[in-house]
Amino acid sequence: MGEIKVSPDYNWFRSTVPLKKIIVDDDDSKVWSLYDAGPRSIRCPLIFLPPVSGTADVFFQQILALTGWGYRVIALQYPVYWDHLEFCDGFRKLLDHLQLDKVHLFGASLGGFLAQKFAEYTHKSPRVQSLILCNSFSDTSIFNQTWTANSFWLMPAFMLKKIVLGNFASGPLDPEMADGIDFMVDRLESLGQSELASRLTLNCQNSYVEPHKIRDIPVTIMDVFDQSALSTEAKEEMYKLYPNARRAHLKTGGNFPYLCRSAEVNLYIQIHLLQFHGTRYAAIDPSMVSAEELEVQKIRLHTSNEQEEHRCLLF
Repeated sequence: MGEIKVSPDYNWFRSTVPLKKIIVDDDDSKVWSLYDAGPRSIRCPLIFLPPVSGTADVFFQQILALTGWGYRVIALQYPVYWDHLEFCDGFRKLLDHLQLDKVHLFGASLGGFLAQKFAEYTHKSPRVQSLILCNSFSDTSIFNQTWTANSFWLMPAFMLKKIVLGNFASGPLDPEMADGIDFMVDRLESLGQSELASRLTLNCQNSYVEPHKIRDIPVTIMDVFDQSALSTEAKEEMYKLYPNARRAHLKTGGNFPYLCRSAEVNLYIQIHLLQFHGTRYAAIDPSMVSAEELEVQKIRLHTSNEQEEHRCLLF
């Protein structure tokens, strides 16, 4: 139990990457927690947005690997926001505070939905350069809880945790997936009542993504073929919404592939970000990219319909 929490990688991450706390709202109780790692010279980093149960450190394996390859990566934990507009306004202020004009967003589940809503919110003055949507959705009605969304704030923490745990996989699991779930349960336990209630409210509040506002943004849809909280219908809806999106399919990985299938997830992230190498929107230090790779990338940019990459299943 708790293998990830005591692993050398996690302990190395916690001892080398500082957790920062930032307030950007007038209400000083709204605190953003974040890990910012990699070269500060990069002005268009990759930002990770966690699911309902997640904290910023659930992406520690992505932070360690990607920064080692020269990328700038930021992993966030949200303050308490009760509606999508309030979240988007707060996130915009955070990017302003960090002096970031445009960013790439990786969103897991609720994080993916909020990433899409933020891209939609800023479509007239774009702040999102690209999206990676992991086990995510585009319409909150898929959870059939829109009618209870306004009552989460009344519920005690143990009841909210029970609601979230109900979506975690059960039954026989391979050791990596079991460790991933243990770690997420531990992270869930660290969240307070208002944090959980606000996230569940954002997750279930009646809302959907307006695709015409974000259709020009490069998207990769990452999902799993085994059991996850996302229904087949929700996945199909995402494919319809983004017909030109790259698809990164993982055979297994459950709800938290970034924890239990991190090598595959990290490879798909690199493939997604490759299209920006050599441009002002690169999330990687130019010195870490070879001239040959840049030349290949320029050719790819001119023949962008050739989207198959390496050995990966991107359809």
